Amino acid sequence: MRILCDALVLFQTILGRRHFVGTKFSSRRLMRYSRQTNYPDWDDRNCWDDKVSSRHQHRKRPLNSSVHESKRCKFNHAETYDSLYSDAESFHEYERGPHERRYVEEYSSNFSQLSQTRHHCRDHENGYYNHSSKSSDEIVTTLGEGAFGKVVECIDHKMGNRHVAVKIVKNVDRYSEAARSEIQVLEHLKVSDPYSKYRCVQMIEWFEHHGHVCIVFELLGLSTYDFIKENSFLPFSMDHIRRMAYQICKSVNFLHSNKLTHTDLKPENILFVKSDYTEKYNHKLKRDERTLKNPDIKVVDFGSATYDDEHHSTLVSTRHYRAPEVILALGWSQPCDVWSIGCILIEYYLGFTIFPTHDSKEHLAMMQKILGPLPIHMIQKTRKHKYFHQDRLDWDEHSSAGRYVSRRCKPLKEFMQCHDSDHESLFDLIGKMLKYDPAERITLSDALKHPFFSPLKEK
Repeated sequence: MRILCDALVLFQTILGRRHFVGTKFSSRRLMRYSRQTNYPDWDDRNCWDDKVSSRHQHRKRPLNSSVHESKRCKFNHAETYDSLYSDAESFHEYERGPHERRYVEEYSSNFSQLSQTRHHCRDHENGYYNHSSKSSDEIVTTLGEGAFGKVVECIDHKMGNRHVAVKIVKNVDRYSEAARSEIQVLEHLKVSDPYSKYRCVQMIEWFEHHGHVCIVFELLGLSTYDFIKENSFLPFSMDHIRRMAYQICKSVNFLHSNKLTHTDLKPENILFVKSDYTEKYNHKLKRDERTLKNPDIKVVDFGSATYDDEHHSTLVSTRHYRAPEVILALGWSQPCDVWSIGCILIEYYLGFTIFPTHDSKEHLAMMQKILGPLPIHMIQKTRKHKYFHQDRLDWDEHSSAGRYVSRRCKPLKEFMQCHDSDHESLFDLIGKMLKYDPAERITLSDALKHPFFSPLKEK
């Protein structure tokens, strides 16, 4: 117990002075709060505190309610990359620049070890103490740290030496409230789907010690973004995209059937169950190329998941995956998740996001370049009048930003790398997911019936 107390003191000292580097199972609400100072175009700077307060007051616990691709198009990834963007290198420099996707680093390569434990563990540099017994279990390493706290990988000796992860939340009211909201969602999902049939990450247990909320998760592999990043931003194969897309749609459709909206879907929050791979030298690309052994995934990070009857914060989702109704402050519901999935699938197909921006007006300009004009009724309904002039986006295509958008973006179908039935079918599904009007956007129950997934049902 003396060791435990010393460890907690050390932990509290570390939390007071160190900055977050890389955790997977962080509360998205907390990371969104910490990122607001980095992105001046975020309109609702106090949305996090408003949301935490509202969720704390209004949350109601609801009732529980591959085949091998037939003919992969042959193309040179490097040549395709150059043909899509003349300055491909600058694209990745943009991703890693001063406005890089900071949330990527919040998950980074550390994610490969994050997850499971037991209800009453205690933090120590070389081990954690099980409060319910006299045995000590071992902490392997610190997986990540941040404004919210830290995550440690542990070995649970009482459960067959399995590796698990414990997320330890700082003893600060707003962080603790957000963690408890996440726990409530995770408990609901665990009761509704005890065997993880619908591929939502499972919380093993949680506990509280001296005001520190701690959450224990199952161990998973790399995030899908990290795998792409470590594979030199090469896209996934069509067969793997199909299987991953089906599992994502099935998982998020399960959330929607339980009156939940995830609100922060992105490649960083889609994890492989195992991220083992084979590696082979690609003579065309003149570099090693990794091929995933098993593309099974799970959806993680329910820190900002919102029930239908809860307060809906004005601003949700990470920039690149944010639906137009959110940008325009028109109100949002479950279709905003569908938009995010559409953005994820095109990123799996290309290896990079099609909306590389941190500015709302520029984001809308990119949408129009790729998907066509915004619907007039959405423009007339929004209170974001600063983005428009005479019912049209106030955008100068000849400005520096305008030239940037013109260089980066083109109509959606022009991103297709060949026109066989698989590619046509995938882009048809993505197009339905990226409808501007959420009322016209495909539902996930209908998406699961899309012809793109037919080969899976024929197996």
